[in-house]
Amino acid sequence: MVNGNYETDLKHWKGKPSPSLSSTSQTRHQCQTTVLTWGGYNPRPCLSVTHTGKKWGMASAHGCTTMATTKSVLISLVLALLQLSAMVRSDSPCDFPAIFNFGDSNSDTGGLSALFSAVLPPYGRTFFGMPAGRYSDGRLTIDFMAQSLGLRYLSAYLDSIGSNFTQGANFATAAATIRRDNGSIFVQGYSPISLVVQTWEFEQFINRSKFVYSNIGGIYREILPKPDYFSKALYTFDMGQNDLTVGYLTNMTTEQVEAYVPDVMERFAEGIQSVYRLGGRYFWVHNTAPLGCLPYAVVFRPDLAEEKDGAGCSVALNRGAQFFNARLNETVARLRAALPDAAFTYVDVYSAKYKLISQAKKLGFGDPPLRACCGYGGGEYNLDRDIRCGARAEVNGTSVLVGKSCEDPSRSVNWDGIHFTEAGNKFVFDQIVDGVLSDPPVPLRRACQGKGR
Repeated sequence: MVNGNYETDLKHWKGKPSPSLSSTSQTRHQCQTTVLTWGGYNPRPCLSVTHTGKKWGMASAHGCTTMATTKSVLISLVLALLQLSAMVRSDSPCDFPAIFNFGDSNSDTGGLSALFSAVLPPYGRTFFGMPAGRYSDGRLTIDFMAQSLGLRYLSAYLDSIGSNFTQGANFATAAATIRRDNGSIFVQGYSPISLVVQTWEFEQFINRSKFVYSNIGGIYREILPKPDYFSKALYTFDMGQNDLTVGYLTNMTTEQVEAYVPDVMERFAEGIQSVYRLGGRYFWVHNTAPLGCLPYAVVFRPDLAEEKDGAGCSVALNRGAQFFNARLNETVARLRAALPDAAFTYVDVYSAKYKLISQAKKLGFGDPPLRACCGYGGGEYNLDRDIRCGARAEVNGTSVLVGKSCEDPSRSVNWDGIHFTEAGNKFVFDQIVDGVLSDPPVPLRRACQGKGR
């Protein structure tokens, strides 16, 4: 093109002799040095745009430059659209169809209660109006997580009555540990449903539910997840607190507890890898709470509670929790490197809970943060070694509730000396849901987008 217009160029060349071989070669050379494509120089001659008699000739260098400019504009436009599309995708929720949770009493929605003795009143009084398998007066952090994703509250896998697993299942049981505990729950007090057992349960659940859903159908399709949900679901882990108390409540020092933490991490990694092999790809991992800020730990290990920080928490016990969390963060990082097509989010629940305890009054919690709302004995912690929340005693031949709830649990951080109130759990959820305390810093609804990060 001479004037940048095909019709004008045809008139310009009409009646003129065809370019010589040398001029054609020269024009081709000009085109080759002008045309660029995405990724660098493209040694191809431009399309023929000139006319000599009945044959098309080579484009002039000016015409070639115009075409290159047009192509450059188109490429820029495409790149801009791709970038905009990527930005939209990165800000879009993951639309998790289900949650599968593994953990201990901090996220148990009925597992231990179904397996052993049921949770008694006044547990559940605030939200459910009755015991609901949860070790709190109401909802747990996992409940608020499910609700925020538009999912139903998780039914415990071990609960055979009234359960609905269409949007996930909960394998957590109170008193569970990451490492397998070889003692009896009736002696040591720890659940036999350790992390490895929970992953065994999950394997059975995924295999059996897929078979029943696909081959039997009917009513089962109304209570079981769709088979493709397992690869799209969010997998949450919240355990480790009991692995620390196993040592502390057998009179170990913090140094002795720290010595076995690496083995705990190996067992945790094995659990994650088991779920990964079964199709899990999106992992949301909570670290453990500030153990030294929980009344039961302070009461049972007064020797380790002699040195307290400004919030009244045991420095030694919290140091053990901090060591555990540092190793957990490293373990998640190794898993992230080993499984690059999975997304791992490490969530600093410790910081959220410590903030709540250390700033309770400022945050609107009127009762002392280390004092159990539901307990017995009064005093600094309202916690008795033998009379716990919900405990009853015979008085003149009548069963009387002695482990009573405080009047307004919403004013308290701690529910029963071990677990948080619903108000405390809601505060923790609000702190973690937006990703401020996460690594990488992605919100809960975008936890599928951290692959390889």
